[in-house]
Amino acid sequence: MKRCLSNTLIVGYLSLLMYGVFCHALYYRINDHPGMYFIVWDMYCGWSAYETRNHIVGEGASGQFYELAPGPWGEMKPHGDLDRRHYDYNGFHSINLALNTLRQTEHEPMARLYVVEEAWPRKYNLPDELWAQRYTEPKDMQSYYQLRGTYTPDGQAIQQWPTLLTRLQQEALLNNPRLRQDMQKGKPFYAVDPTSNLGNVTPVGYELPTDR
Repeated sequence: MKRCLSNTLIVGYLSLLMYGVFCHALYYRINDHPGMYFIVWDMYCGWSAYETRNHIVGEGASGQFYELAPGPWGEMKPHGDLDRRHYDYNGFHSINLALNTLRQTEHEPMARLYVVEEAWPRKYNLPDELWAQRYTEPKDMQSYYQLRGTYTPDGQAIQQWPTLLTRLQQEALLNNPRLRQDMQKGKPFYAVDPTSNLGNVTPVGYELPTDR
């Protein structure tokens, strides 16, 4: 009896794994149910080779720069040892943290607010002893900085830019002549007959004359 149960468990487990590999390879119903997450092979989902951090900075009227997150009351660490500002990867809420700090503190008038992204290869997170075992070159960590957004003192966006990984992906595509040609060939267009009703486009805020 025990042998039969063991064999049944092994066969069922292997069958479930094979079904997960099949669904992952053919994209078959991979999002139909939350339980699919446990059998679809997706080990490196969302993993990036770069570590990123967000810096929220304010520029005063005198030209002095101020760190606006974390506030003077210290960091808020909802998960692990990182402050909450670092979890805002898409930059949706970073400026709200800056405005909250400005509301709760005394400071000179602000001229501009900035969100700066810092990124570096994750391999530099290795401890020195593991680095020495894995790599022959010295551990010389380099960070890359780029602006993610420029804002007015009241939080209105002036300019915004994509994340470093998105920008690198775009540059890689644009640096490929064949892909640029494919993009031009596949550019969508609309063929409109000017004599048909489809050619009559009304701009927003403009009313057609009533005597037509």
